[in-house]
Amino acid sequence: MKVLITGGAGFIGSTIASACQDASITPVILDNLVTGRREFTADRAFYEGDVADGALIDQIFDDHPDITAVIHCASLIVVPESMADPLRYYSENVAKGVQFFRHLHRNQCTRLLFSSSAAIFEADGTNLTVDETSPLAPGSPYAKTKAMLESIVDDIATAGQLRVLSLRYFNPIGADPQLRTGLQIFRPTHALGGIIEAHHSGEPFKITGTDFPTADGTGIRDYVHVWDIAQAHVAALKRFDEVLDSEGADSTVIILGSGHGTTVRELVGVFETVTGTSLKTIEVPRRPGDPAGAYSNSTKAERLLDWTPKLSLEEAVRDSLSWHAKRTDILGAPDGQPVQLG
Repeated sequence: MKVLITGGAGFIGSTIASACQDASITPVILDNLVTGRREFTADRAFYEGDVADGALIDQIFDDHPDITAVIHCASLIVVPESMADPLRYYSENVAKGVQFFRHLHRNQCTRLLFSSSAAIFEADGTNLTVDETSPLAPGSPYAKTKAMLESIVDDIATAGQLRVLSLRYFNPIGADPQLRTGLQIFRPTHALGGIIEAHHSGEPFKITGTDFPTADGTGIRDYVHVWDIAQAHVAALKRFDEVLDSEGADSTVIILGSGHGTTVRELVGVFETVTGTSLKTIEVPRRPGDPAGAYSNSTKAERLLDWTPKLSLEEAVRDSLSWHAKRTDILGAPDGQPVQLG
């Protein structure tokens, strides 16, 4: 089996590519390297370019006529950035996504795994557990682009032009356990990345928001190891037609999550336990667009994909730390400058 992975030089896409290789599925990578890293494409068929480039998509399918499915990970994903520049997010994620789907249809590729997000759920502050039937109310332009694309691919599937599994996953953390790839952003915006940077720099970690409707007032997230997310994509590839046939539809949504909610303060506690150190923290106001959060009921993934997460939050923290220690050996220093680890 051969699969095209857009955004396959990014954190999640490259990890999925490694999981595919381990499962004897050959990945072909398409990435414009805006946030992805060329280093993550070593020993893989790689095309540098844009998903909206029809000539390039045609070339990929000409070069690899045995591609049987596409995993669409290419996306801008930073919530505060999307609030500041929504036009860029709608252009890059939605407009170019529609063009890409047109190119897939022209090349007669009918199987699409769409990387969606749990950020699209309604954050009502009362019931923080969600499943595939829970109401949607995306709170940021980033989240709205994911909801829009879900709706678009569902319409395309209804028209018989694609078959689609939308994998709506929660908060991927950790790294490839073999440390082939990991988070490539040197100044990440998510909580664990910020905690690790604060741990090494000696600066206090900023807890963004303490007035959310959660047990301790801090945001709650469903953290799932990125390797578990990758394994779910492999399972979805292998069961693609079986899943949709069992659902009696050409499009369906599947949630991927750990099934457990962890607040920011609880995540700090897990990090301190794993490292055996104390982390300095300060409290600051919540960021624009940040929801209280939610966590998953992933029984549909277990039923259709025979998938449940195998790796713990503690293992994700350890793998993140191991990757952080190795990251500059693979990617070099940020902006060509030495990295101060503290």
